[in-house]
Amino acid sequence: MSAPDGSPVGAERSIGQLFATATTEMSALVHDEIALAKAQLKQDVKRGAMGGGAFAAAGAVLIFSLPMLSFALAYGIRTWSGWNLAVCFLLSFAANVLVAGLLALIGVVFAKKAKKGQGPQKVASSMKETAGVLQNAKPHPRRPSPADAPAEAVARSTS
Repeated sequence: MSAPDGSPVGAERSIGQLFATATTEMSALVHDEIALAKAQLKQDVKRGAMGGGAFAAAGAVLIFSLPMLSFALAYGIRTWSGWNLAVCFLLSFAANVLVAGLLALIGVVFAKKAKKGQGPQKVASSMKETAGVLQNAKPHPRRPSPADAPAEAVARSTS
């Protein structure tokens, strides 16, 4: 088994190797955070598009159905009730406006869900937290190795 930089696990690594490993891992973390932000932003845009589509559908229903539905509904009310034709046309129009209002309400609900999406804000706070942890990190105290100790005079025996 080996560490990410290829050195065996448990082997002493130089500060340069540790720094290179930390830099590589930090770079991978930043790339992952950016990918997460993109995915969450894509989801928020999709929700916004759904809301916009519902608004467009509400407008299309109101525009395209008014002439045909108004006539059909007005004549149907006239046949059913025997009321004045003008009153029947007003009731037909009110029914079309009610349907369009319902579709607009659905559009508002989807737009609020898209606006409420906190994807990029979550990623930004996570990045700030990671940076804060790294700023407060202190290096682990090292024990001096025998190679770092000052050279002492060694008595030699001449035998």
